[in-house]
Amino acid sequence: MCPSTSHSSGQQPSLTSTQVRELVVQVPWFSHLPASTIDAMLASSRLQAIEHHEWLFHQGEAAEYLYAVLSGGVRLVRTSDDGRLATIRCAERGDTVGELSMLSNEPRYLYSAEALMRTEVLVLNLAQCWRYIDANAECRAKFMLQLSGELADRLEDMVLLTQGDALSRLIGFILRQLPEPPQPPGVVHLDTPKYLLAAQLAMTPETLSRLLTRLRESGAITVERQQLIVHDAQQLRKMMAVKKQ
Repeated sequence: MCPSTSHSSGQQPSLTSTQVRELVVQVPWFSHLPASTIDAMLASSRLQAIEHHEWLFHQGEAAEYLYAVLSGGVRLVRTSDDGRLATIRCAERGDTVGELSMLSNEPRYLYSAEALMRTEVLVLNLAQCWRYIDANAECRAKFMLQLSGELADRLEDMVLLTQGDALSRLIGFILRQLPEPPQPPGVVHLDTPKYLLAAQLAMTPETLSRLLTRLRESGAITVERQQLIVHDAQQLRKMMAVKKQ
C-alpha cells in the first residue's frame, strides 16, 4: 500500500513507497508490528514536502498527526512565556516528531516543529498509531524505553543550555558523547549534520565551525569528516572552566 502525496512546494517527494516502508519499520516501536498493520498504517498516511523555515505544527495545537522524517531536518522548539524560542532537539532522517502527544488524553503538541531545509515527512494518524502500539506489548515496551531515554537526554540538554556561552555548550556536548570510562583518544561520531548540531546548541553554523577550529588549534581535538578525535578531555574541561570565570 502506498501513502498519498501532498506538498506545499510544488515538488513531489523523492522517495519510493519501498523506501518509505523501510524507514518506517526501522522506527524501534514500529519494528515489531505485523506486516498487515504496517500496510494499514501506510495506506492511511500521506507524504508531505515542506520548505526551509516552514512549520509542521505549533506548540499548543491539537495533535492529530505523527511525523516521520524521510529527508532533510526539523528543529523542535519550545516557546517560553516571554516569547523566546529554545531548541529542544533536531530530528533528521528516520526520526519521528510528535510522539510525546500520544501520552495525553487530549493530545496537544508540546513544542513547535520548523523545517531547517527542504524536508520530506510521512504524515501518520496519531490516534491510529497509538492503537497499534498499545495493542502490541513489544512495541509498547520499545516506545516507553525510547521515551525514557529521550527524557534523560532532554534533562542533560537543559543543563547544557544553561551554559551562557557557545564554547561551553560545545565543549559540554563533546564531553557528554565520550564513552565511559574514558579511553583516550575519545571518538565522537557526528551522525547529525553540523547545521542541525548548531541549531541544537543554540548557535549559528558559522559559530560552530569557528569554535571547532579553535578547539582543533588548541590541540585538544582533531576533526576528521564525521567524527571528532578528543586527545585531551582535561584540557577541554579547563577551557570550559575558564569561560565560566
